[in-house]
Amino acid sequence: MDLDVYVTAHRAEWERLDHLLRRGGKLTGAEADELVSLYQRAATHLSIVQSSAPDPMLTARLTQLVACARATVTGTRRSSWRDAARFLTAGFPAAVYRSRHWWVPTAVLSTLLAVLIGWWIGTHPEVQAAIGAPADLREMTRPGGQYETYYSSNPAASFAAQVWTNNAQAAAMCLVLGAFLGIPVLWILFVNMLNVGVGIGLMSSAGRLDVFLGLILPHGLLELTAVFVAAGTGLRLGWTVIDPGPTTRRAALAERGRAAVGMAIGLALVLFVSGLIEGFVTPSGLPTWARITIGVAAELLFLAYVYVLGGRAARAGEQGDLEEADRSAQFPTAA
Repeated sequence: MDLDVYVTAHRAEWERLDHLLRRGGKLTGAEADELVSLYQRAATHLSIVQSSAPDPMLTARLTQLVACARATVTGTRRSSWRDAARFLTAGFPAAVYRSRHWWVPTAVLSTLLAVLIGWWIGTHPEVQAAIGAPADLREMTRPGGQYETYYSSNPAASFAAQVWTNNAQAAAMCLVLGAFLGIPVLWILFVNMLNVGVGIGLMSSAGRLDVFLGLILPHGLLELTAVFVAAGTGLRLGWTVIDPGPTTRRAALAERGRAAVGMAIGLALVLFVSGLIEGFVTPSGLPTWARITIGVAAELLFLAYVYVLGGRAARAGEQGDLEEADRSAQFPTAA
């Protein structure tokens, strides 16, 4: 395509569209119809230029023109409480439900990895010696040692806030870095499972595995589930780079990337709950069975939220994406 000829042929339309946009709301009915028609044509022109003769300056000009025209034609929609309610009752749980084929296997395999690491450390004294000096390990695992005092060494509120921040960052990293073929996500998962496995191995070798499980299960069930969801979603995003499915790679990444960003917000709320449990329930004086019961109840409530509410929303067509009116068109509008 001869770009100069194309620009000469359509410059008058673009200038007319720009003129109508500058007039704002002072348009007659005929001029409003003309603006819509010119907007549709400019969107088509932008698509043609991008695919046939991607000139940066012309592309930038047309992109700005089309964006302004779109805002004028469709209007600017403000976020509302309805959006928040839709996100919490449909968008987020549906996104988690739709990615279950990724995060459920991730959870199972990661848990098995942590158990295997714990068994390896617990049954091999030479591995324990490589982790730390015997005196240091005894200090960590003894009654009233570091594993037990960790959860009560700081005020509950500040400890809960610190835990929430760290876990939310880890979940967000899994979601964002998933686009790099999921490789960073695997590393983040391994580090988390290594930490859990070391705790299992050292405390089991000291004959205090029941104490360790009583400390980690109340908050760990919900916390690790959130991490597994983030990791599974990140791996799914990484696989989209390799196999985008029936749509284009750009469209598939855009859709799942938007869903991942929304999921980061939702998981931050889930991790806030687990942080409260870790800060206030885990170090409390409640019996072990009561603390574990609270953790199990929180986990079951989250799973019910995902599989009941999210499953129903997903079957109704909810993708966990933006509403259709807020998405960019995948294909140019016909002139």
